[in-house]
Amino acid sequence: MQTPTGTPRPITRYGSPVLHRRCAEVTDFDDVLARLVADMFASMYAANGVGLAANQIGVDARIFVVDCPDATGRHTVATVVNPVLHLPDQRELVTDSEGCLSVPGQHADLARCATATVTGFDVHGNAVRLDGTGTLARCFQHEVDHLDGLAYVDRLPAKLRKQILAASAEHPGVGVGAGTGTARDG
Repeated sequence: MQTPTGTPRPITRYGSPVLHRRCAEVTDFDDVLARLVADMFASMYAANGVGLAANQIGVDARIFVVDCPDATGRHTVATVVNPVLHLPDQRELVTDSEGCLSVPGQHADLARCATATVTGFDVHGNAVRLDGTGTLARCFQHEVDHLDGLAYVDRLPAKLRKQILAASAEHPGVGVGAGTGTARDG
């Protein structure tokens, strides 16, 4: 799948207000949205990430993009606007390393559901449903958390969260952002 060319934007770091509140629903599926999505892909690729939420480039909108492998290694490249996360009733948790472009230079082990589904819309307003396993499932959960005002570090014990945030504050990032850990989510 080919993605449009966009302009990389600076990655918003943990602590910025836009990262700590629920993002606004998208109502207009127009050229402005298409340009934003192109910039999101460009920003994610420039930062060596596998996922990026709109608020990670300072935009208060419920959108995320991914270019991420599932458990079989198959890559999914997608945009999901106004995503709704669906987790299975019987939740098998998998603990794996997780990082965040908004908390550069750091990662920590975090348990997430082994499978996840997101529904929403593509950039044109067409309904989409994506099923994920492995890193892709983790990425869906990570990005929807961002759009709900949570970062992965908010799910960690307070002492570990403080250590990671302190270490990240000393990390300059790379380019417009920094991918970290095995799962370099946005």
